[in-house]
Amino acid sequence: MNNTQEAIAELKKIIQTYNNIVFFGGAGVSTESGIPDFRSVDGLYHQQYDYPPETILSHTFYRSRPEEFYRFYRNKMLFTDAEPNAAHLKLAQLEAAGRLKAVITQNIDGLHQAAGSKTVLELHGSVLRNYCENCGCFHDVQYIIHSEGVPKCQQCGGPVKPDVVLYEEGLDNKTLNDAVRFIHEADVLIIGGTSLAVYPAAGLIDYFKGDKLVVINKSPTPRDSHADLLIQAPIGEVFSQL
Repeated sequence: MNNTQEAIAELKKIIQTYNNIVFFGGAGVSTESGIPDFRSVDGLYHQQYDYPPETILSHTFYRSRPEEFYRFYRNKMLFTDAEPNAAHLKLAQLEAAGRLKAVITQNIDGLHQAAGSKTVLELHGSVLRNYCENCGCFHDVQYIIHSEGVPKCQQCGGPVKPDVVLYEEGLDNKTLNDAVRFIHEADVLIIGGTSLAVYPAAGLIDYFKGDKLVVINKSPTPRDSHADLLIQAPIGEVFSQL
């Protein structure tokens, strides 16, 4: 048995022992569903545009150049054909079995819900929700895909904005508070598929006071030295063996 298999066996034991588990995940959870992350070698940060992605995906850019924002957003942020992978499906199973209390995600793709997870805290919002900035009318992701330029509201003609947290924008207070509560009360926190580089989201880990901290990520994270169990492997690969 190699080290990774031993670690997966240990993870199985932890999951069988505890029933107050919280999962905190990032882009690496969805890369195995074909959604590129931002910081890996073939992620969005390494592709060439007139502006870097973090500039385009900022509140300032959205306000000053909305057409260019939407051109990038439609091309690079919407993956409606993506399917949940082993990690999403296993988390939904653990919740259904009463062991997992919440999924806290930095992802905006809705794949946790598609897999069947019920308690999902989306720190950075969701591409599946879009609202008119004038009247608040809801528009689904297909409406954005099939619109041109800046999407206009069907009801009042106002501009439609995705319900995602752009750079320079604050996180939703209720979502943040709920995330803090779940993490603070958890006996086990599993961190998966995230480099823990994005704040304030990554700072939520500080609220964990429970028994077991598990980190599953392909590359090193700032929390590796604090982990009770560290597995350096793709999270879908790990969860498919649970």
